[in-house]
Amino acid sequence: MDRAARVDLVVRSTAEVLTPAELSTLFETTERPRAYIGFEPSGRLTIAHLVCIRKMLDLAESGCELTVFLADWHAWINEKLGGDLARISRAGQHMQAVFEAFGLRRDRIRYRWAHELVASPDYWARVIRIAKATSLARTRRAMTVLGRSEEEAQLDTAKVFYPAMQAADIFELPVHLAYAGMDQRRAHVLAREAAHRYDWPIPVAVHTPLIASLKGGSRMDAAAPSDAKMSKSDPSGAILLPSSAEEIAQRISGAFCPAKVVEANPVVEIARHILLPWSGRIAIERDPKHGAPASFTTAETFLAAWETGAIHPADLKAAVARGLATLLAPFAPALEEAARSADFERSADGPDRRSEGSAR
Repeated sequence: MDRAARVDLVVRSTAEVLTPAELSTLFETTERPRAYIGFEPSGRLTIAHLVCIRKMLDLAESGCELTVFLADWHAWINEKLGGDLARISRAGQHMQAVFEAFGLRRDRIRYRWAHELVASPDYWARVIRIAKATSLARTRRAMTVLGRSEEEAQLDTAKVFYPAMQAADIFELPVHLAYAGMDQRRAHVLAREAAHRYDWPIPVAVHTPLIASLKGGSRMDAAAPSDAKMSKSDPSGAILLPSSAEEIAQRISGAFCPAKVVEANPVVEIARHILLPWSGRIAIERDPKHGAPASFTTAETFLAAWETGAIHPADLKAAVARGLATLLAPFAPALEEAARSADFERSADGPDRRSEGSAR
């Protein structure tokens, strides 16, 4: 695979790359760029994680050395799974099992844990340097990664460490390229600013779109609270992995999907950001009296048809439900095994439902 093809593989289906020129230079100068994505282990995964998984596979296939960073200490700070590190660790193991079910095996990528980094004094020296280069106001703006408003009155001090730790992770692993969803943009920009300040290597940042809750809601971008995205903390707004074809159809049938609307429309986003990148096609089947069947292989043609009203919401919902069920069918046995082995949802004191299943 030539350099241009490798770059195209990384860039496809993304919302933003900081910067395209830097990414091109990285592949020109580095045969095996080191890339990473970080996750807080915090619960069952949802279909929204398929966006990340597809890009993780793209990074591996492009020749990057991919690290999946299981941010157990970050999940502890963020009070996931009741702040129980043992449960967080088991959730991380479950996450690994799900990723491996989709082909992200340990012989292809590397898994690292936050507790491995925090054991080093050099890590905390890096955190302090980044914190000293960042104003408190700037840190608070980056704290939207926690899924909380920066105006929140009750905020323990540990959470203020989070953005500097997330930026430090990039340099301590170390990696050339940081990948995440758009909700992590501010943390990656913070890392790039610190790199400029201290003359460290500047990481390329790659961001993919978020999938909205099935309930719909406000527009999601880097400045919006992450509770608008699909999360297992609100099962009525999510489709968990695994889910049966019947469960998928039921959830999609009740999803927010106003005709002709693209922004914050979860059904359109699933079609655009999951089905097209994974399957390469969206197939619309309908009663002949409502028009002939239609097939779309690009986001541009699909969105053009949707925005003009050529696709009815009911037909799109049916197509998305079928497409998701077909996409997930080959992975179902491994996903069901991963779900059976998951034992993080109950603490020693009983069930705990506070986890959000977020990725960072």
